[in-house]
Amino acid sequence: MVSPDRSPIRPLTAETLAATIDHTNLRPEATRDQIIQLCQQATQFGFAAVCVNPSYVPLAATQLANSRVKVATVIGFPLGATLAEAKAFEAKESIRLGAREIDMVLNVGALKSGDHAAVLADIRRVADATHTGGAILKVILETVFLTDDEKRVACELAVQAGADFVKTSTGFLGGGATVGDIKLMRGAVGPQIGVKASGGVRTLADATAMIEAGANRIGTSSGIAIIQGLKS
Repeated sequence: MVSPDRSPIRPLTAETLAATIDHTNLRPEATRDQIIQLCQQATQFGFAAVCVNPSYVPLAATQLANSRVKVATVIGFPLGATLAEAKAFEAKESIRLGAREIDMVLNVGALKSGDHAAVLADIRRVADATHTGGAILKVILETVFLTDDEKRVACELAVQAGADFVKTSTGFLGGGATVGDIKLMRGAVGPQIGVKASGGVRTLADATAMIEAGANRIGTSSGIAIIQGLKS
């Protein structure tokens, strides 16, 4: 299994900040040329990964073959309501095609229903497929729909299931990362796994606030503006 970087980000330089960013384009209308540009930008700025929809994994993997930038993709996105078996297959196939990081949406409805066994099984199924393929797993909680108690439970289940990160949001269903949620999630998982802030992180101030609250990965389509803000 790939070992995720869970260490604090210090000191905050353009290089260390860039290394926390998943440069993201998950728009349904994203074109092939836009994904190629995303990969070129990620290489230029030294981002941790590009995050693309599964159908673009082979293209991104080809573009990034000679770089340190990883390919991340999303599973069960954006609703999280697909079958666990389908999520596991999607993760396995994405890894075969070149993905090295898997961001899955947990089953939000099952969590809201109190069916913790189903949530645990859902995450564990994908975690097993992901780790067998030598990749890491981030679990998207979709915090906008959850109470604080549900967020804590989701974090605990993600740790129990073997996830490598918990992540705030898809960015597609309203809400987004907040400092309060990052603090809550970091408190719930402790130092065991990573925390990814995603959804609405657009400025240097946003990114810095998330890191100070406990995030060690940032998912954003505004990575270039964030890095340029630090340089200026």
